[in-house]
Amino acid sequence: MFTRIFGKPKQEANTLTTLDKLNETLEMLEKKEKVLLKKAAAEVERAKEFTRAKNKRAAIQCLKRKRLYEQQIEQLGNFQLRIHDQMIMLEGAKATTETVDALRTGAAAMKAMQKATNIDDVDKTMDEINEQTENMKQIQEALSTPIGAAADFDEDELEAELEELEGAELEEQLLQPATTAPAAPVHVPAGRQSTRPASSKPTAEEDELAALQAEMAL
Repeated sequence: MFTRIFGKPKQEANTLTTLDKLNETLEMLEKKEKVLLKKAAAEVERAKEFTRAKNKRAAIQCLKRKRLYEQQIEQLGNFQLRIHDQMIMLEGAKATTETVDALRTGAAAMKAMQKATNIDDVDKTMDEINEQTENMKQIQEALSTPIGAAADFDEDELEAELEELEGAELEEQLLQPATTAPAAPVHVPAGRQSTRPASSKPTAEEDELAALQAEMAL
């Protein structure tokens, strides 16, 4: 139990320490490589000077030392490559471990949530919600039901009465006499105005219209 609790932080600390150590070693090898490169370049310059001075033996010795430096430089390059490879592997392993730990934590949290939420409790909660919803529906229906004298009214009778009122209204509109627009005044010149008084006797069309209205009234 305690190993599982305290082992993971210690392991992560060891991984970080190892990465730091490898990084320090890599920097040291790079510095040595720069120094050897400078020494190899210096031997080349010395070999050129001895060549100009016709000292062939000394020039050859410089070139030998240059090759020794180049061998060391190549060896340091191989060391750096191995360290880079080791660092990449450790970083990948660290990322894999962190991913697995995160997934394990998520799975544990999901398990705890499922354990805290029992299916029976969910069913019980849903039943309570449905019951409360049904009760509220019944309460609303009870409140909307008419009470007292209004509860005794027959809806069919009220609709029939309404239809009778509408029919009577339509019949009344049909029996009303049609209104005619007043005739427009005709302008007659002053010299041609008739001196006969207008006849007050109804015309034949007016008699027919009055008879029609009387029949409709019956």
